[in-house]
Amino acid sequence: MPKQTQPSSDMSALEAAIDDASTIYDQFNIKKSDGFPERGMGARAAQAIVSSECWTDANPMLNLSSFVTTFAEPELLKILQDGSFRNFADPDMYPQTKYTEFQCVKWLHDLWNGPKDAEPYGSATIGSSEACMLGGLAHKWNWREAREKAGKDTSKPNMVTGGNVQIVWKKFLRYFDVEPRIVPLKPGNYRLTAEHLDEYVDENTICVVAIAGSTFTGEDDNIQEIHDWLDEYERKTGISIPIHIDGASGGFVNPFLYPDYAWDFRLPRVQSINASGHKFGLVPPGLGWVVFRDRKVFNEKLVFYVNYLGGEAPTATLNFSRSSAQILAQYYLLLRLGREGFTRVMRTTMDHAEYLRERLANSGKFQLMGEKPRIPVVALTLDKSITRYNEFDISNKLREHGWVLSAYSMPPDAQQVNCLRIVVRPHINTTVAEMLAGHIESACDFLEKHGGNATPPDLHSASNTSVAKC
Repeated sequence: MPKQTQPSSDMSALEAAIDDASTIYDQFNIKKSDGFPERGMGARAAQAIVSSECWTDANPMLNLSSFVTTFAEPELLKILQDGSFRNFADPDMYPQTKYTEFQCVKWLHDLWNGPKDAEPYGSATIGSSEACMLGGLAHKWNWREAREKAGKDTSKPNMVTGGNVQIVWKKFLRYFDVEPRIVPLKPGNYRLTAEHLDEYVDENTICVVAIAGSTFTGEDDNIQEIHDWLDEYERKTGISIPIHIDGASGGFVNPFLYPDYAWDFRLPRVQSINASGHKFGLVPPGLGWVVFRDRKVFNEKLVFYVNYLGGEAPTATLNFSRSSAQILAQYYLLLRLGREGFTRVMRTTMDHAEYLRERLANSGKFQLMGEKPRIPVVALTLDKSITRYNEFDISNKLREHGWVLSAYSMPPDAQQVNCLRIVVRPHINTTVAEMLAGHIESACDFLEKHGGNATPPDLHSASNTSVAKC
C-alpha cells in the first residue's frame, strides 16, 4: 500500500475555516491555498471571488485598443447561453446547428461576390488566426501538388506579405515551414503595394497575402495593383500565383460601405478570404471565418473523417471540440441585421471615426496616418512640433479616465514612427466620441505643461513581434 500523506497544517486550517464559514462574507475572505483546492465553497462565494479578482481589469467598453465586440443584445446573450453546451464537433447530434455554419459560409460567399456557379466552401474557426492558417495550408498544399505534378522541387515554399500583417501570419510561416517574404514598410507608406514585388515573388510563392483593413492604420493593401502585377507576372513567366485576402477587420466593413469596390472574389486571383466574426461581424469572441472561392480550392487531403461521435463526419479545422455559441450568434446577427442593417451600423461607426480623425487632426497636435482608412480606425502620430511628450505618454494619461488606446512603433522599415490608435466600435455613440476627443485634448494640454516620461517598451526581433491587439 502506498504511504498516505498527511494534510499540511495550512490545509487543515483552511478546511477548518471552510467548515466554520457560515456566510458568503466568511467564505469570500478565506485565504486561498497555493495548492489545488481540497475543499469547495458556496457557488455565490466562488462567483464573488472570481469577479473581485477582475475588478481592476480594464473596462471592455473603454478598451479601444481592441477590435473585439463588447456588446450584445439580450436575445443574443440567450443564444450564446443556449449554444454553449452544444459541441460543434458533433454534427450527428446537432445537425441543424451544423447547418447554420453552412448557411453562414454560403451567405459570406455571396456577400464577397463569389462566382454564382461555384460551390461555396469554408469553415467557422476560433478567430481569424485559425482561418488564416487554414487558408495558408490550402495554398501550400495546392502549390506542392502542382510542383510535384510538374516534377519540380517542393522544398522551398514561400509566402509574400507586407510588413503590416498581423502576427498570425508569422506564426503560420514558422509553424508550417514556409519561408517568410515580408515586404518592409516605409514612413508614409504603411501597406503592401506592387512596388518591390519583383524582389519577393518567384516560382516558390504559394500565395500573396493582401490585407483588407490593416490592424495598424485601417487601410487596405493596394489589392487591385497587386492583382494586376501578378497578372503581368503570369504573362511573362507562365506562373500563376493566387491571392489570399486577410479581411479579419475589413471583411464585414467593405461590402457594406464600399459595395462597388473590388477587393474580393470579383478579382479572379482571390482564392480565399478570412474575416473575424468577433470584430465587425459583431459576435463576442472568438469566431473567425475562412471562405474559399470554390470547393476545389481546399485540398481534399486536408479533410479527415471521424465516426466516433455517431455517424461519419468530415473535419477540416485545426481545432475539434468547441462551443456552438458563437456560430449560432453569427447566424442570428446575419438574420437580425441583414445587408441594410449592417450598412447602417457600419456607416454610423465610420462617421464617429471620421469625426475623431477630423477633430484631432485640427487640434494641430496630430498627423493622420494612412491615405484612406476603410475601417473605423483612427491612426495618429504626433506632429513634429510636439517635443515634450510622446504617444505612449498620451496612452498612459488616458488610463486615468479608464480609456485604453494602443500606442506602438510601426514595423520595419518604419520603426521610427510611433502610432496612437483608436478602434471605433459600434457601441461608441456621438456623446462618447466627443468625450474621448475631449479627454485626448486635455491629456495633451497637461503633458505639454508638465512633460511626459514614457518610453517605448523593449521589443523582441521583428520576426517575433507585431501589433497583438485584435
